[in-house]
Amino acid sequence: MKYKFPLATSSWNEDEYAAIARVVESDRFSMGQYVLEFEKQYAQFVGTEYCVMVNSGSSANLLMVAALFYSQNPFFKLKRGDEIIVPAVSWSTTYFPLYQYGLKLRFVDVDMQTLNYDLNQLEAALTESTRAIMVVNLLGNPNDFEYINRLICERDIVLIEDSCESMGAEFQDKKAGTFGVMATFSAFYSHHIFTMEGGIITTDDEELYHILLSLRAHGWTRNLPDKNYVCGKKDPDPFNESFRFVLPGYNVRPLEMSGAVGIEQLKKLPSIIKARQDNAALMISALADHPDVMLQTEIGHSSWFAFSLVIRPNSTLTRDKLLSRLNAKGFECRPIVSGNFAKNDVVEKYFDYEVFDTLENAQYIDQNGLMIGNHHYCIEDAAEALSSAI
Repeated sequence: MKYKFPLATSSWNEDEYAAIARVVESDRFSMGQYVLEFEKQYAQFVGTEYCVMVNSGSSANLLMVAALFYSQNPFFKLKRGDEIIVPAVSWSTTYFPLYQYGLKLRFVDVDMQTLNYDLNQLEAALTESTRAIMVVNLLGNPNDFEYINRLICERDIVLIEDSCESMGAEFQDKKAGTFGVMATFSAFYSHHIFTMEGGIITTDDEELYHILLSLRAHGWTRNLPDKNYVCGKKDPDPFNESFRFVLPGYNVRPLEMSGAVGIEQLKKLPSIIKARQDNAALMISALADHPDVMLQTEIGHSSWFAFSLVIRPNSTLTRDKLLSRLNAKGFECRPIVSGNFAKNDVVEKYFDYEVFDTLENAQYIDQNGLMIGNHHYCIEDAAEALSSAI
């Protein structure tokens, strides 16, 4: 079915196709100079020392978690059985690497307005067993990092960020992705920039950066500096270093095309974010104080990945009716990310987990919320259609 107001649209033009053509002409398709240049430019955009591009945001989360297990820094280093706090609403690959590395997940409820952590619940959920917090900046909305950092400032708790939906979001003049020891981003089709497939990990820590470089490509030493934090010193003979494996890694390298396209997309990213924020102002105006539905409440400066619509608790409107009305107006709709993830069969069957208190808000959002798309161009007609639909 073709929708008048789809969830996602391409932000490409002739620049991206020309970038692909340059890669084809070079006859170098595997990760190379374009990927390196994209990493350099993205680190500058975010404001971090280091950046590692991979083949997807899911792989970025996998490597971010893995890197903590292979770090020699006692503050960073996690082990199987350690407890990590997670929000109850996020995408599946926020959680899967945590299970795959044997961490115990503690699900905490979200705030119904911001869709990020319910900060009171987060504070109450912290225990002496808490070793890490996964902070998810949902739908472009950064968390209140001032509050979170105040909670953990005197504890040995590692903060990592899943910012896959929040490229360009800011809190107190810092970009999302600069508050944790590492952060991840996605460059999939529906996200702020689109590199076919693509993911990004950022960090300021050189050891973690070196670990990520090795994990990305087979766990070998080939892509490491001559002096590094993984193997110490490389053999000056490249033949001897060709197939030297030092970590149990993966092959999640991006294609050179993704790096080349990413460079072109980064040129457009500031205007893409501004357009999405301008569209948010339209939507907020269209639904100001609406008696039946509420939009996500912004923390700091959201980059507005999409627009969540949650039916107010005192409304008689049902999600089925809302969905029917929106579909009739041409809106493509989805659940809010994955809704209450803790309800999924995979959690009960495989995860080592517990639920702190209740997940009342997450469950309400799961049953009474949905989301529609935002874009890099003006959607005034969508704001008008939305207002008339509900």
